[in-house]
Amino acid sequence: MPFYEILSIALMGTFILALFLGYPVAWLLAGVSMLFAAIAITLTTQFGIDTFLLTSWVKFSGIIDRFDAIMSNWVLVSLPMFVYMGLMLDRSGVADVMMRNFVKVFGGIRGGLGLTVIVIGILLAASTGIVGASVVLLAMLSMPIMLQHHYSKPLACGIVAASGTLGILIPPSIMLVLMADQVSVSVGDLFMGALVPGLLLGVLYMIFVMLVGIFRPDIVPPRPADAEKLTVRQIGMAFLSTIPTFGLILVVLGSIFFGIATPTEASGLGAFGAMVLAAANGKLNWKVIRQVGLDTTTTTCFIFAIFIGATVFAYVLRMIGGDELITEMFKGTGLGPNGLVMLVLAVVFVAGFFLDWFEIVLIILPLLAPVIKHAGLDMTWFLILVALMLQTSFLTPPVGFSLFYLKGVVPKGVTIRDIYIGVIPFVALQMMMVAICFQWPQVILWLPEQMYGAK
Repeated sequence: MPFYEILSIALMGTFILALFLGYPVAWLLAGVSMLFAAIAITLTTQFGIDTFLLTSWVKFSGIIDRFDAIMSNWVLVSLPMFVYMGLMLDRSGVADVMMRNFVKVFGGIRGGLGLTVIVIGILLAASTGIVGASVVLLAMLSMPIMLQHHYSKPLACGIVAASGTLGILIPPSIMLVLMADQVSVSVGDLFMGALVPGLLLGVLYMIFVMLVGIFRPDIVPPRPADAEKLTVRQIGMAFLSTIPTFGLILVVLGSIFFGIATPTEASGLGAFGAMVLAAANGKLNWKVIRQVGLDTTTTTCFIFAIFIGATVFAYVLRMIGGDELITEMFKGTGLGPNGLVMLVLAVVFVAGFFLDWFEIVLIILPLLAPVIKHAGLDMTWFLILVALMLQTSFLTPPVGFSLFYLKGVVPKGVTIRDIYIGVIPFVALQMMMVAICFQWPQVILWLPEQMYGAK
């Protein structure tokens, strides 16, 4: 094995080992990469050892061009705008209004409270895209009500955690924006490709809750006999409560789908629309604007710090032959195109137990995507499959962030064991959706083809 391949393996191994020691990911990525860049350059200049392309600090300085490309990329301007939109919508009070009205409509159905959470989760996903905000908001609004109606604790936790994670898949999604940037595909294609699978996944959740109500009525109690009867007025109020959210979705996604605005321009419209909704509900004041601005800045800085660290890591790994090593390893498996996709999805699923989606999208995806491109497969189809698989990373311990978000706000008496047990069937449903989209690619590709024509 050539020495530069050994160096590539050592770089990846050192990063993984240091990650488990608890160092901040952004600084770890950049720091380990700089260390191995120095090692490679020293080995080349002092000992004449072949370290592929990284032979001098002049070669390493090419990373500056990568930084310039990041900072001048207009697609990435949409990131802070979408974050701001999600955080402002979280403060606007629209979810609280929807919850109160939908509980009155669905409360009479066995499992109706769970269905309400999923429906609102879908609406929040299509208007915020911020998983943390969605999970916390849904938990605070719905967990006390479900437990008061004697829902099983694990089931209630699973419904909230899974519904909140829909925001990372259903557009507008910051994960899809980053994916598009990393693999150089259209953000609009990914948004349209993810919409149908995301909605179908929400439908699968709803079917599961209804089946639980039929086959396990002991953990999904019926509506109390003395509960208020459903009226036409209540149905009308529930419908009216969705109009502001649907309006925001139409402004953001509709403007992108119909070519009225670019994703960057649409993100600005969404941020402004969220402020209008907050103002309409009497929630907009200087304190809210300041806090949302600070939270947006913190989140954006976190994303870009990892982005820059991952750029250094990917550049050094490429310069010492790591990408060629990975490509040859996958080619050496002897698998066909579909087999390669299944192998990549398996790698992403396992990585999701230990890495956040940021690291997977910014580190692993750029290394694996060229293998899929070389196989001639549709990149939109492949990336949405990866996005579906990445959604499981929010629900799988030990690094499932939705589990941590939920544990921080659940009522007293709900344990981490309840949360872990509750998410298991929803992870299985996510895997089922991956299998459906793998077997029938048109679930993903139909909408992009309808909008842009067959490719």
